[in-house]
Parts: sequence; structure tokens; C-alpha cells
Amino acid sequence: MSQVRRQTARPRPSWGWQDDAACRGEDLVLFFGPDGERQPERDIRERKAKAICGQCPVRAECLDYALSRPEKYGTWGGLNEDERASERRRRMRRAASAGISAVA
Repeated sequence: MSQVRRQTARPRPSWGWQDDAACRGEDLVLFFGPDGERQPERDIRERKAKAICGQCPVRAECLDYALSRPEKYGTWGGLNEDERASERRRRMRRAASAGISAVA
């Protein structure tokens, strides 16, 4: 009999926090970037996006959402893709050392 691989059910996200997000109404390209973007332009764009995130009242909720999914692209909660991967690993190590099996 073949084994069936089961996915862990993720809780349905609550989107209410997005109504209060500082990025609401901003151009999505600022947070996700265009195809073929070169590094100098990306650095400038990400600094601008992170400045908006820095003033956001729901930054923690946004970051928690992105880490729990995981969102692979864009700036979420003030962190880019690489920064979120590092944060995800940090949270997993912290949870493992505390004996907890939670990421977010």
C-alpha cells in the first residue's frame, strides 16, 4: 500500500490587518520589484519599501503572515526574501531549543 503524504493544515489567514497597513495604496512594484531588476536598483527600491514598513502599525502581523506561509518574494514586514529566510531559521532554532514546534 502506498503512503500518502499529508500536508500540515495551515490556519486560514486573517486579512484584517491589511486594512491598516502603511503600504495600502502603494505601487506593488515597490515591494515586489520588476523582472530583470539590477542589484543597485533593487537596493534603492528595498530601502524605500522598508522605510514604509518601518512606519507601519501592522508590521509584526505582516511579517508573521509571510513567515508562516512562507512568502517567497517581496518585502513583507520590513524584510526581504533573504532576511525572512534568516528570521524563519532563527525562529525555528529558538522554538526547537524551547521544545516548541512552531515557526511563527
